[in-house]
Amino acid sequence: IQMPLRERLALSESLLDGLAGLKLALVGLPLDACGRYPAELSGGMRKRAGLARALALDPQLLFLDEPTAGLDPIGAAEFDRLIRRLQQSLGLTVVMITHDLDSLEAICDRVAALVDGRAVVGTLEELRGLHHPWLRAYFHGPRGRAAARAAREGG
Repeated sequence: IQMPLRERLALSESLLDGLAGLKLALVGLPLDACGRYPAELSGGMRKRAGLARALALDPQLLFLDEPTAGLDPIGAAEFDRLIRRLQQSLGLTVVMITHDLDSLEAICDRVAALVDGRAVVGTLEELRGLHHPWLRAYFHGPRGRAAARAAREGG
């Protein structure tokens, strides 16, 4: 978390420690996670640590690639809520690559799907309303229906 700060800013050790602690707190990690190696952290904690590193320099734009991959459904839902909360509270623009329909429901305001070699962009509702066979299979198949139902029910 401190590495990009050290590379770009001349800050005291105590300020670096404070900023790292703040970023850990933002993503819901305890301060003692700072001194642990990745192998000593759970999968969810590693995801949060990566997110803290990405937020180190207070970006306006955050790129995420399959952020919930490898997490169990409960951990993935918690991570989705964290991303959405950070997006709203920090005013972040989040660009996310994912196949996780639950994450799309929880986080995304707009979605781009690659269909027949071109990007189709719109809200989830707009994409669900299109009659392209692949989009219909993706958004109206069993997993798509389950994700939409879970989002409507608040979970």
